[in-house]
Amino acid sequence: MFAKALRAGVKIVFGTDVGGFAWTENEAKEFSYMTKFGMTPMQAIKSATTVAAGLLDMSGKLGEISPGAFADIVAVNDDPLKDISALERISFVMKDGKVYTQNAR
Repeated sequence: MFAKALRAGVKIVFGTDVGGFAWTENEAKEFSYMTKFGMTPMQAIKSATTVAAGLLDMSGKLGEISPGAFADIVAVNDDPLKDISALERISFVMKDGKVYTQNAR
């Protein structure tokens, strides 16, 4: 159904209610499922950022790095456009402009 909805142009957003894996697993695994069933890595990333913000009517505040937006940022050591599972290994977290995690490789 995921691939069919994607082909039909349905807006799909990242969310932890996926139900396709045990709740004890890293929720970012959903990115891998999204790409397995037809999204490009960039589409999957946008599903968790700009697309989700748009559906929440929060464009300009969430899901982007721009003046006036919340300073919520994550970073990874590898290129998620080449290996989407890189998003399962977050090395930096900033929320509201405060750094919470910073792990050097």
